[in-house]
Amino acid sequence: MPLAEHLRELRNRLMKAVLAILAVTIVAMFYYKQIADFLTEPVRDAVGCTKGFGEAEDGETCAEITISGLVAPFTIMLKVALTVGVVLASPVWLYQLWAFLAPGLHRHEKKYARGFVAAGAPLFIGGAYLAYIILPTAAKALLDFSPDGTGNLIPLDDFLDIVTRLVIVFGLAFELPLLLVMLNFGGIVKGRQLLGWWRVMVVAIALFSAIATPTGDPLTMGALAVPIVMLYFAAVGVCFFNDRRRARANPYKDLDDDEASDLDHAPEPVGPPTSAPEPSAVSDEDGGPRGGYDDAT
Repeated sequence: MPLAEHLRELRNRLMKAVLAILAVTIVAMFYYKQIADFLTEPVRDAVGCTKGFGEAEDGETCAEITISGLVAPFTIMLKVALTVGVVLASPVWLYQLWAFLAPGLHRHEKKYARGFVAAGAPLFIGGAYLAYIILPTAAKALLDFSPDGTGNLIPLDDFLDIVTRLVIVFGLAFELPLLLVMLNFGGIVKGRQLLGWWRVMVVAIALFSAIATPTGDPLTMGALAVPIVMLYFAAVGVCFFNDRRRARANPYKDLDDDEASDLDHAPEPVGPPTSAPEPSAVSDEDGGPRGGYDDAT
């Protein structure tokens, strides 16, 4: 396919993915307040503000979420709606990504498209949901560092920035095993290679978790690193299963690339040599025999 065709295909796929995200984002704008309350409620409960930020049951002052600026509510609405759009539209843009890569695969590899998309969307949403679950615990751990007798003002836009980054980072990080399985099904890496890289992968996942988590606390970092490591080893198991399946279907799996294979049937024995027939005599123009071959031969 020419370069212009690739660029045109990329443009079409990107437009479809962006339109899907925009459609969900527009719908989420109408439910912005309910979504914002859904995001902040677990954090309020974790820090003891069950009646709302700034109102604790025991009469003590707890953390309070604030909004600063005239345009801030509109900006916050866009952030909340866009986050929901990216998460809920993940099946569409994951499929568009796969559809862009599929023309470069073999025909027998394209049949796994639905399986990869069906696994990719739950993984992304599962990572986003895990970020939502651990956020209250991380918030409580961070707010506990506040000195006694001091209040804590949490800007809502900063809080939503942390939520958005956590959701996107956790969702994309959970796509790592799917990427490894795709490389294995494409014949690029094998399960034995992936297993041999486990030490490097564990260290790389830990470094990625430390850098990618916006809160920077060990609890959030561990909550991201441990599931990714588990998913990595699960992906290695899938790759081993796929390699074994391919080996059973390949009769030459035990042969090196420069090794000749055995013949299925032994060649038939060659009989004793036979003498060639004598050349026939050809008559000349006078009718007499002429030895040798005619002029045609």
